[in-house]
Amino acid sequence: MKLKIKLLVFIASWVLFAGSPLHAQKKAAPIFKDGMTQIVPEFNKPDEWIIHDLWVETTFDTDGDGRPDRMHVDVTRPKQTETEGLKLPVIYESSPYFAGTGTGDLQYFWNPKQELGSQPEARKKFPPMKPRNNRPVISKAQVARWVPQGYIVVHSSSPGTGLSQGCPTVGGDNESLAPKAVIDWLNGRAKGYTTPDGFEEVKAYWTTGKVGMTGTSYDGTLPLAAATTGVDGLEVIIPIAPNTSYYHYYRTNGLIRHPGGWLGEDIDVLYDFIHSQPEHCDYCDSVVKVGQMLANHDRVKGDFNDWWAGRDYLNDMGPMKCAMLMAHGFNDWNVVPEHSYRIYEAAKAKGLPVKIYYHQGGHGGEPPFEMMNKWFAKFLYGVENDALEGPRAYIVRENAGRDAQPVPYADYPNPDAKPVQLFLTAGAPKAGELVLVKKPGQGIENFVDNYNLAGAALAQKSWSAQRLLFVTPPLKEAVHISGIPQITIRLACNKPAANLSVWMVQLPWNTERRAPITDNIINRGWADPQNYKSLRESEPLVPDQFYELTFNLQPDDQIIPAGKQIALMIFSSDKDFTLHPEPGTELMVDLDATSITLPVVGGAAAYMKATRVQ
Repeated sequence: MKLKIKLLVFIASWVLFAGSPLHAQKKAAPIFKDGMTQIVPEFNKPDEWIIHDLWVETTFDTDGDGRPDRMHVDVTRPKQTETEGLKLPVIYESSPYFAGTGTGDLQYFWNPKQELGSQPEARKKFPPMKPRNNRPVISKAQVARWVPQGYIVVHSSSPGTGLSQGCPTVGGDNESLAPKAVIDWLNGRAKGYTTPDGFEEVKAYWTTGKVGMTGTSYDGTLPLAAATTGVDGLEVIIPIAPNTSYYHYYRTNGLIRHPGGWLGEDIDVLYDFIHSQPEHCDYCDSVVKVGQMLANHDRVKGDFNDWWAGRDYLNDMGPMKCAMLMAHGFNDWNVVPEHSYRIYEAAKAKGLPVKIYYHQGGHGGEPPFEMMNKWFAKFLYGVENDALEGPRAYIVRENAGRDAQPVPYADYPNPDAKPVQLFLTAGAPKAGELVLVKKPGQGIENFVDNYNLAGAALAQKSWSAQRLLFVTPPLKEAVHISGIPQITIRLACNKPAANLSVWMVQLPWNTERRAPITDNIINRGWADPQNYKSLRESEPLVPDQFYELTFNLQPDDQIIPAGKQIALMIFSSDKDFTLHPEPGTELMVDLDATSITLPVVGGAAAYMKATRVQ
């Protein structure tokens, strides 16, 4: 009997000990070091990740079927979120591209050979798209990087793309409300279902509800779109080269301007490019593409209107409350740098936690991984680190490469930059000068439009009747430009309309095949002289009558090295960006009433020192 009692006591003691914290197997948990998340060995086992998909119900119906549209969502999470009850924050990317895109063949784009002010010829119908709809994986983007670091990764296809219902609107409200619905679902405020039409629910019981969004280009636009809804749970966004205004993407200062590399693209072309949901195509094409886009985008005048204003996220910034690390390239001529800068300035004015990262390359280019890690760790895990300490701006310098560590600056533009106004002297058809002191009596110089001559070719010519060129003396010291150049120009032409293009370049031109991207073109700008009064209303030009207009070039931060000359080039049609009217339009520039203002670090004193004549 005593032996039996002792045995029972031993067994009970063992059960209690086995279930005690001392004996329990240590559960997997996020690891933090130096203010960042670290790879957790237990999470770094892709074959053990839980991967599933679902459809989140939204608050809108854009495909006209009388039911709220549902967004296709996938989830990748460590198994411990299922086996150990672990809750983790989410890194989320949404995109219209996950199911593939239509053709990039320019024959289906608008024909740029169009007389200014005339109706364009109809463009060819896009061939049918064959979407890639792989379930349950929508995308593998972000997964290998962030799941081992202790995050759940979520993707969703935008409305009307992939297996997401609805119509793509290219900047319409549904593209903001769709990611909002997903974030609401992650926080238990919206419903998710196992199928697009059924009612078996899926709950997000495995997350803390804290969400960070990131992505590049269109995928960088959607984090901002979601942020402008003020949705609870979206704590931080890292937009990379985001398109923040579709007017600024397809028009510049009233001028029809195509994004770099996509001559003839317009907002309806992008609609065709991404529309990969075969259901309700006829309805979406009729209501969205024809009823909205073709009715409002105006490829005749290029004027701004309320419809374009509804596709500008700067107008929706009021509810935004999350932190933001913005990223962009200064030589991005697809989504030009003004897109990021205007939102950065607005977020800063709102008092939001915000910094900006710039590099010298083209489209894309995310911040260093350590920087992104600290921002996600701080706002999704509450880690105390230096993400918000120190300078606001980080800029990769020339010829350093995208992976180089950026140089910190107090802010962007550089607070030490001051406006330096430069005036023009006569010199056509060769080159005039850019001078600090205005020299009256320079008169009027003419040039003739010819879209066949590319801007790069015009800049290299020692003389040309197709452009005006004005140069500084060779620099004795480097000149650091930081901010937004602005030009004031007084001009006339012999027709009711003309393109106007302005480049800033470095001379002599580097003709090497793989010249660094910063060696030749410093900046660009375009404008429609017909919009000299207002972006909302064009006014046909009276031939030979002079008009004055002032407009900005793009935000930039570039150090022009000693030995180079800074040149201003004024010409008409830009072969790679504008419409291509019949050559022959003559433009006249009043040199005495034209100037360009450069933001120079150190102001006029630094500029004078760099351009001194010995």
